[in-house]
Amino acid sequence: MTVTVSTMFIPVHDPDEALVFYRDALGLEVRNDVASGGFRWVTVGAPGQDVEIVLSQPHGGRSEAEGDALLALVTQGTLQAAIFRTDDLDTTFEKVRASGAEVLQEPVSQPWGARDCAFRDPSGNLVRIAQA
Repeated sequence: MTVTVSTMFIPVHDPDEALVFYRDALGLEVRNDVASGGFRWVTVGAPGQDVEIVLSQPHGGRSEAEGDALLALVTQGTLQAAIFRTDDLDTTFEKVRASGAEVLQEPVSQPWGARDCAFRDPSGNLVRIAQA
C-alpha cells in the first residue's frame, strides 16, 4: 500500500494577494480558480508535481464563528502554511524578497542540517523554503 500527498489547504484572506505570492514570487502554476457562494478558492501547484495547494478563504464552507476563529489565527501569523524546497535557495530568496514578502529569516544553515529561509505570505502564514 502506498499513501501520497494529494492536496493541502492554506487559508488566505485575499486570493488575489495570495496569487502574487504563491504564483508570481514562488513560481507555482494556477490549476483551478473557482468562485462560489461569495467565496473563492484557487488551486496552485509546482510544475511537474502532482500535489495541489488550495488557497481558500477562511469563511468559505465554514460557520461564521469558525471562519472568524480561523481568520484570527491566520491574521496573527499563528499558522504555518508549508515548507517548500528549491535547488537554489539564494536565488529563490532574492526573488521572493523582491516581491515585497515579509522576510522572517534570511538563508541560514540550521543545526538539524537544513539550509532554509522563512517568509510570511500576505495573509500572515509562515512559509519556509529549504535548499534541496
